[in-house]
Amino acid sequence: MPTLALATAIAAAGLDDDMPPLLDACLAAGIDTHVVAWDDPTVSWARFDAVLLRSTWDYTQRLPAFLAWCDCMTALTTLLNPLPIVRWNTDKHYLADLAAAGVPTVPSAFVEPGQAADAFPDHDEFVVKPTVSAGSRDTQRYVRAERAAAVAHAQRLLDAGRAVVVQPYLHAVDEAGETALLFFDGRFSHAIRKGPLLARGADATRALFAAEHITARTPSDEEKAIARRALDAIPHGRPLYARVDLLPSPAGPQLLELELTEPSLFLATAAGAAARFAELLAARLAR
Repeated sequence: MPTLALATAIAAAGLDDDMPPLLDACLAAGIDTHVVAWDDPTVSWARFDAVLLRSTWDYTQRLPAFLAWCDCMTALTTLLNPLPIVRWNTDKHYLADLAAAGVPTVPSAFVEPGQAADAFPDHDEFVVKPTVSAGSRDTQRYVRAERAAAVAHAQRLLDAGRAVVVQPYLHAVDEAGETALLFFDGRFSHAIRKGPLLARGADATRALFAAEHITARTPSDEEKAIARRALDAIPHGRPLYARVDLLPSPAGPQLLELELTEPSLFLATAAGAAARFAELLAARLAR
């Protein structure tokens, strides 16, 4: 049997809802699968035919160490998704690449360490977050009257050597929610609705990720088309798995995130999703 490591993190033990259905599906597909933490120094990674990044959710707090580990995996086995995709996708500067490629993207202003913390546009309402982040950690929503607090938030991130991205808050998400489309090897699998995460006046989450309200959703043809444009614009080839997060806006759906490293896949929300992914993994491992 081919051997597969599902990479998680010690801090994420028991938190990944995708693990049970994926383990069952991999067993049915004839894959010898093991859940192991990327930051466990006792793991012998070379014994696996491939390492699938799943819930390595603490990488944002130690990105250089995580990327060094990914580089090591590339030398020892097969990393999924591959290292060039992971390097590009773990910093939200990739949004500028996608916008330049013509993908409808939530407008993003970047503030770099060494720049003034207030070097971002004026918005009625907006979101401040680090360019290396996941699960809404260190992310906060502000209105214009709170700009001083937002600048202080940005300054704290900059002082820690972290670049900042500022985006307008798209109010349509409060009613319609966010749409996330899941793709396996470029093929659409399923989609979910994610309720709005950032309440006005709420503090940024200190947990590994913010609590989410998830339901199944049928995406529109326009959402599917924009998701495919985003996938086609990836500069490092087609990923094995991808999640495309879209927000509604007066101009139509806009890309919020393109998740190619450790996204939740919400396998339990769609019948057959885990089996489709496991069959794809089995075919990849056979090659």
